[in-house]
Amino acid sequence: MSKAITGSEILLESLKREKVEVVFGLPGGAVLPLYDAMYSAGIRHLLVRHEQAAAFAADGYARVTGKPGVCLATSGPGATNLVTGLTSALMDSIPVVALTGQVPLPMIGKDAFQEADTVGITLPATKQSFAARTAAEIPAVIDRAFKAAISGRPGPVLVDLPKSVLMERTEPVFPPEDGERVPARVNEWREEDIARAAEMILASRQAVLYVGGGAISSGASAEVRELAELAHIPVTTTVMALGAFPSRHPLSLGMLGMHGSYATNTAICHADLLIAVGARFDDRVTGRIKDFASRAKKIHVDIDPSEINKNVRVDLALVGDARQALRAVIEELKRRVREGREALLAGRLEWSDKIEAWRGEHPLDFDRYSHAVKPQFVIETISELADDDAMVAVDVGQHQMWAAQFYKFAHPRTWLSSSGLGAMGYGFPAAMGAQMAFPGRQAIAIVGDGGFQMTFNDLATVVQYRVPVKIAIINNRSLGMVRQWQEIFFEKRYCDIDLNFAPDFAKLAASYGIRGARVEHRTDVVDAVRDLLSDREPRLIDFWVDPSENVYPIVPPGGSLAEMVVEPPRVLVEEESLDDLWAV
Repeated sequence: MSKAITGSEILLESLKREKVEVVFGLPGGAVLPLYDAMYSAGIRHLLVRHEQAAAFAADGYARVTGKPGVCLATSGPGATNLVTGLTSALMDSIPVVALTGQVPLPMIGKDAFQEADTVGITLPATKQSFAARTAAEIPAVIDRAFKAAISGRPGPVLVDLPKSVLMERTEPVFPPEDGERVPARVNEWREEDIARAAEMILASRQAVLYVGGGAISSGASAEVRELAELAHIPVTTTVMALGAFPSRHPLSLGMLGMHGSYATNTAICHADLLIAVGARFDDRVTGRIKDFASRAKKIHVDIDPSEINKNVRVDLALVGDARQALRAVIEELKRRVREGREALLAGRLEWSDKIEAWRGEHPLDFDRYSHAVKPQFVIETISELADDDAMVAVDVGQHQMWAAQFYKFAHPRTWLSSSGLGAMGYGFPAAMGAQMAFPGRQAIAIVGDGGFQMTFNDLATVVQYRVPVKIAIINNRSLGMVRQWQEIFFEKRYCDIDLNFAPDFAKLAASYGIRGARVEHRTDVVDAVRDLLSDREPRLIDFWVDPSENVYPIVPPGGSLAEMVVEPPRVLVEEESLDDLWAV
């Protein structure tokens, strides 16, 4: 018979049974009993400097591992500071388990110090929010929370824990351990649906695989590649799915949508079949809905039935796990083309030639002869010099889109981006979480000078725990994407985008004991990146890039993919005046 132990000890034992290795958090009054128990519990805890960073770090940990990341905050402001990170995880279907303290049970509803209705506040920001009301409930609640986080469409879950529950003693009863936790996936497609999908693929001549983050969540990257190679179908990925298909593969189209390449978006416009895998047809992908892939029949593979026909009407839905659905389609195709695969591939060569011609018309490129440091060149250099399995986290804005365009990914779960919510400040703490998951791999935070200023206080965290995150700041001294929109769509009426009053980031890093440097000349970029990646210590490079550079192509607001602007207007300026402009 087990002895009576506190709710805090029960919680920590429950986390151990879930194989939790690290918790990202910040202590406060309501969770002090839990921190007291954690003192000798054997679970690693990273003290962040703001709870939002705890949620982002847990998110980063989850993206690279596929396992739930865990964050911890006290009641009231500690819990509410998690909300942005939880909402980001919900939008991107990332499994996170948030643990929050609460005032003692007798004080709930009496406006006690640091009381907030955490469950009520987070209901729209999570898959589920639980509240434990007795210590005996904790094992079952934690079991349900971790199951919910990874099952079906993954997402964040919150467990609210009153201080009195954490202090209460009881003899716990834990759910039976059943080995490795396997996500629950329910497939609603039928065999005739698989047969129809195969027929549609074989009948098409200009098919495109449109792959979203669900392909990574389900572990379907190998199946995406096998289907693409079997039927010779080019593959485009959303921002969420970068890495799901190798960037250097001959069938890779890169990213589609608002900042997708000319060839990719043009292929979508001319496709006769679009196979959407784990994607949700969001507005940044589709542009004007009625014109999105208007010539194509559409197959939609997704675990979440609520996504079917939500934004775009489809001809065939395969509701269920993406990996299992693609495996069934592949086997059906293999059976059907066993004798005639050469004829199938020959019929698709004309489509491949068209795409190559579009690539040649407007390739993704930048001015490689500029005196200024071009942000695309910085990212291209990082891509060339980093390890194949390096984990790259970004913030939100221009640098995020340049990274999506110019970084070459070889593996899934190596790209971390707050894609649906677009939360600034995400990149650095997410890289920290990824590094904690895989200490031996490179974790690189490519951030803007705007987003980095939202979470750079966690430079203290990476020093304290020796987390060797590499930070590359794409510094254009402004809120770059906002400036770009004001330039293009608001007649250059620039309002509150000036970030020239930022600190000297290299000196800031030095004040934390981190080696930092500033790069202002194009010729120094390669050596600086090589130096950045050369050791196993946290490092920072502040790249002062061309402040006038914009992200192209761009689909104007309300426009269709066919209406993308592929390059900036050309203005003839004498070389001397260019030098004067840069000197200013």
